[in-house]
Amino acid sequence: MRLEGKTAIVTGAASGFGAGIARRFAAEGARVMVADLNAEGAEALTAEIGGLAQAVDVARDASVRAMAEKALSEWGRVDILVNNAGITHLPQPMEEVSEEEFDRVFAVNAKSVYLTARHLVPAMKAAGSGAILNIASTAGVSPRPRLNWYNASKGWMITATRAMAVELAPHGIRVNALNPVAGETPLLKSFMGEDTPEIRAKFLSTIPMGRFSTPEDMANAALFLCSDEAGMITGVGLEVDGGRCI
Repeated sequence: MRLEGKTAIVTGAASGFGAGIARRFAAEGARVMVADLNAEGAEALTAEIGGLAQAVDVARDASVRAMAEKALSEWGRVDILVNNAGITHLPQPMEEVSEEEFDRVFAVNAKSVYLTARHLVPAMKAAGSGAILNIASTAGVSPRPRLNWYNASKGWMITATRAMAVELAPHGIRVNALNPVAGETPLLKSFMGEDTPEIRAKFLSTIPMGRFSTPEDMANAALFLCSDEAGMITGVGLEVDGGRCI
């Protein structure tokens, strides 16, 4: 029960890594807001683990503000924020990615971190404590060809994490990132372009441990970084990647 008495918001929590993190946080005693664009999926997971379900578009200021206000009105505080929601564009030459795709990738992967900070950091400052976890990617550390603007958005998240950490440390707020390798999530097919045994084998050949990351892998790392056990850790980007970035 390492999060007993804590409150947590997890975005993109209706599926994939976010769902794994939300389940683990709830199992460890946290009250969790399952926040997702997929309202039905958020409701379904909340029925399983308890807590609050919240429909949110993390790229829209009004929607993020409503999410923050709901959590603060229900709980009075937010101890943990996990910025997990993310999207990608399909693999293609960088110059062929449309402006609309580019804008959407940066709105969901980068602007969302700004918006959640805008609406939740003031309450964390007032409390003198908090843990923020940004789900970045190995793509921001060791970019893959043909995913250029996705890579760049995740590199932005890693730099934002370090900048946030140094600014918020005097207020008792820790900010870290996780850098997963691709996993069995709804985004996997988009990363690979197509999901065939041959493409999977080629993708897995770049991961020394020979497997994709799982929601459980991510949940274990997220639990540590968001718990009091990591009280002296801030500004790190922890690779959960089976050795891909070595």
